[in-house]
Amino acid sequence: MKPLTTAKAIAFVLTRDRALTLPFYADILGLRLLTEDDFAAVFDLNGSQLRLTTVADHVAAPHPVLGWQVPDLVTTSQGLQAKGVEFTIYPGFGQDALGIWTSPDGATKVNWFSDPEGNVLSMTEG
Repeated sequence: MKPLTTAKAIAFVLTRDRALTLPFYADILGLRLLTEDDFAAVFDLNGSQLRLTTVADHVAAPHPVLGWQVPDLVTTSQGLQAKGVEFTIYPGFGQDALGIWTSPDGATKVNWFSDPEGNVLSMTEG
């Protein structure tokens, strides 16, 4: 048996205040809440799981902690923007109004946004 080659991944996003952050993942991002206990809220990630885990002294990192590959970045971004999501514009990246950066060869497009605690999330097309 090859370790982990057939296992489903479980992603973790840390939060100081789950009551603040949980509605963002459920209502804004539209993830289905599977279960919640004193330690985490567990969401479905298309067959894998996201554990929104409470850590009292958590400080968000300046880099992405979770991302999604989407078929149409503009449409998906516009939908999230309509729900109040603000996309991060990094100085010098040459992003458009939706924060979309396009790779030099045009094959990949990425943008970034943050949850209420500052955890950086991303979406990629390509």
